[in-house]
Amino acid sequence: MQVIDSEGYRLNVGIILTNGSGQLFWARRAGQNAWQFPQGGIQRNESPEQALFRELREETGLDPQHVEIVGCTRRWLKYQLPQRLIRRHCEPLCIGQKQRWYLLQLRTDEKNVCLNLSKNPEFDSWRWVNYWHPLQEVVFFKRKVYERALQELAPLVFSDTSN
Repeated sequence: MQVIDSEGYRLNVGIILTNGSGQLFWARRAGQNAWQFPQGGIQRNESPEQALFRELREETGLDPQHVEIVGCTRRWLKYQLPQRLIRRHCEPLCIGQKQRWYLLQLRTDEKNVCLNLSKNPEFDSWRWVNYWHPLQEVVFFKRKVYERALQELAPLVFSDTSN
């Protein structure tokens, strides 16, 4: 059961997975030409960290021992859905996502990534991309949140954030 706050934002975690060389895990949504970071809703009675590891497993096949949490955003970051994507028939009404972003370091061989563990896989392909690349390719309504998360977490990846 998804959790939607009093303002209409679905509580969610975002996952930025790095390979230790400043590159990030970038995944293509199944059957679409849309790329994004793994993310997913927080369920009732679930902490953001529990949701992080559940979503990581469902979407990438990775378990907690395969990664190290390097950091997370200090605050929740929000984006609103375009009007055409709001499902007006659903209760409670969800107008967007309110996300806590986690930066993870891969601590296993990338061959352990498995996109088809769940019945309905979220992604059908993935690749490593340069740190700032997602800002050029993510769907427009998520771009500002991605930029804020990447800006805040960049010092944990680079000693000089101009990279």
